[in-house]
Amino acid sequence: MKDLTLIFILLALLAEILGTVGGFGSSVFFVPIANMYFDFQTVLGLTALFHVFSNLSKIAMFRKGLDKKVLIQLGVPAVIFVVIGAFLTSVLNIVYAEKILGIFLILFSLFFLIFPKVEIKPSLTSSIGGGALSGFLAGFLGTGGAVRGLTMAAFNLEKSAFVATSAAIDFFVDFSRTITYFFNGYVTIHMWPYIITFFFVSIIGTYVGKLLLKQISQDKFRKITLGLILFVGILTVIGYKVS
Repeated sequence: MKDLTLIFILLALLAEILGTVGGFGSSVFFVPIANMYFDFQTVLGLTALFHVFSNLSKIAMFRKGLDKKVLIQLGVPAVIFVVIGAFLTSVLNIVYAEKILGIFLILFSLFFLIFPKVEIKPSLTSSIGGGALSGFLAGFLGTGGAVRGLTMAAFNLEKSAFVATSAAIDFFVDFSRTITYFFNGYVTIHMWPYIITFFFVSIIGTYVGKLLLKQISQDKFRKITLGLILFVGILTVIGYKVS
């Protein structure tokens, strides 16, 4: 386990801010960033721990907007499939998982940058499908917020409702996969310095993100967010590591 560095902490804070404003969750940024510093199994464990605090912060600050119907329709299948995805990380080759993650981020960002008006029709089927896929990706690759964010966008939720509901779903997803990662050996006692750091980073990042949401157009920031996702996806595919 590497020692904490100021650059890593600042990048984690940036991931939390962007995850709050962009609506995709911090993991879509944090996983590729952490992957530059740690092996992929450690990244999965750290991401799950980080997201537990991140989601609790969002629920606390955006709690008035929680949509219970969306929470159930997307949340239940997400929790079921996150356990399946997390279990498979101990069976399948993690090296390929890293490349799959990078390719997924690149294709996802390029598609919605090129076709910004593409929409997902809101239905029970799309909710269950989006929840299941986002949960599986969260467990297997460490990030599924992008898929869940796209699915939820179809419901045209108000910003606070979007953030609160997404965070609530994510909390149960992360709690489930944290337990699975623990039994897989990805979460260890040596991670305690990160737990303390992530607690404060999540609160500060969520608060800053909440302030930015009031000032920045979601459409404009969405383009910036997708551009950043494309960038970290490329870094992941080429296997960039911080020495």
